[in-house]
Amino acid sequence: MHLGIERGKKGHSVMGPSIWKSIFPRTRHVEFQIVADMHGHVIHLFERECSIQRRHQKIIEETPSPIMTPELRERMGAAAVAVAKASGYVNAGTVEFLVDQEGKFYFLEVNTRLQVEHPITEMITGLDIVRIQLEVASGNPLPLIQENVRSRGHAIECRIYAEDAEKGFYPSPGKIIYMQEPSGPGIRNDCGIYSGFQVPVEYDPILSKLIVHAEDRNQAIMRMTQALEDYVILGVKTPVPFLIDVLKSEAFARGDTFTDFIDTHFADWKPNRSDADAACAAFIIDELTRVRTARADGGQERVDSSPWQVLGPWGR
Repeated sequence: MHLGIERGKKGHSVMGPSIWKSIFPRTRHVEFQIVADMHGHVIHLFERECSIQRRHQKIIEETPSPIMTPELRERMGAAAVAVAKASGYVNAGTVEFLVDQEGKFYFLEVNTRLQVEHPITEMITGLDIVRIQLEVASGNPLPLIQENVRSRGHAIECRIYAEDAEKGFYPSPGKIIYMQEPSGPGIRNDCGIYSGFQVPVEYDPILSKLIVHAEDRNQAIMRMTQALEDYVILGVKTPVPFLIDVLKSEAFARGDTFTDFIDTHFADWKPNRSDADAACAAFIIDELTRVRTARADGGQERVDSSPWQVLGPWGR
């Protein structure tokens, strides 16, 4: 493991994550979830691949990493645990690395908190990391040892932002006029929005985290693709169509997920507007029809229908 220099003392270079990524342009961003208690015990809960990013911020995460081998996982996991022990760290946290094409890994930083993407780790381990974090903060020892941590299946998370992927992921604040969440086996949507919600301009534009779990990577990709296709958010721009195209790409299917993935494969991305435009048009027609029906009935409004119901089978 090679350590990036983060200190600003005289005679040292300051090398943060963005500088490392410029030095090693064809690398992967791989992080390890750790948990450490007050009794000197530290464990890791395996890795997360976080290489697909825009503006150095993750938008798709998955676990296990497509490049991970048992030997590499053992070495990186041991390094992550060593970092926590050397610093006397207590809490849930994330140790982040860059991995080059030769399998060498370079320390980036430690995030001393739960990450946005922690649910995919929960999905493959079956552990409630938030609960473990609270137990550790209460002074309790970790409820398990490293040998008892098991991984099952494959999990993917897509971050759903209010932003326009066609215009460089520019923020898209405004009112959500209609929303329909995906659901089903192996699907989890950590969401804080609803129809009528006003997306503000003052804060990070993240709307929700869509997570899926399946037996293997191919099934997880198919499940996430279907979940994204079922996700309807009208009123603000979201990267849902972009995320679908990424998941359907040959590069993603091969696991060629480097930190320059978007610039390499989707720099000039344009959406297929047919479904989105049809849904918006159907919603407007539905709203106008509802208003007219309400007036004709003397103010008695009928039950709302979703845009997809109004579109009928041709819209899907």
